[in-house]
Amino acid sequence: MSPAPERAAAVPPEGTPQPEQTTTPGQVVAPGQAADSEQTTEPDRSAAQRLAVTTVRADVWLWSVRLYPSRSAATAACRGGHVRRDGEPLKASQRIEAGEELRVRSPGRERIVEVRVLLGKRVGAPIARLAYEDRTPPPPPPQLLAAPPRRDRGAGRPTKRERRALDRLRGRDPQA
Repeated sequence: MSPAPERAAAVPPEGTPQPEQTTTPGQVVAPGQAADSEQTTEPDRSAAQRLAVTTVRADVWLWSVRLYPSRSAATAACRGGHVRRDGEPLKASQRIEAGEELRVRSPGRERIVEVRVLLGKRVGAPIARLAYEDRTPPPPPPQLLAAPPRRDRGAGRPTKRERRALDRLRGRDPQA
């Protein structure tokens, strides 16, 4: 495959008057526009803000900020009810907005994140970290966690009565 031919830059013929473009750093002047106009770029914008979009699907945002390794994993988490907005399950196709609080459950913990910047494309980890604020409380120290209950060897599966007692102990009893 041969390399693409280089394009020649458009150069006006000699003798054509050019607009004056005396600018200060960070100021952009279009041809035919005075240099003292108010149109300037914002050099202090972060990379996350430059990549921001106005609306984005929930599964795309979760994937693009690297909370899930793939978009299909983010979609499956939404479908399974592991992503919540205002206490309600969030569908993968629903649009999210900046400023919303999401609760994202992953194996072993639940993360509470506030959406700062909407991203439509997957970005590197340092930029992705700027797109949300992690408000997850720190996990308790391992010494304070109770050891999981162990069944005696050979005791078999728990009966329905034992399983319900374990659920009550773990705080998962829907009828309590």
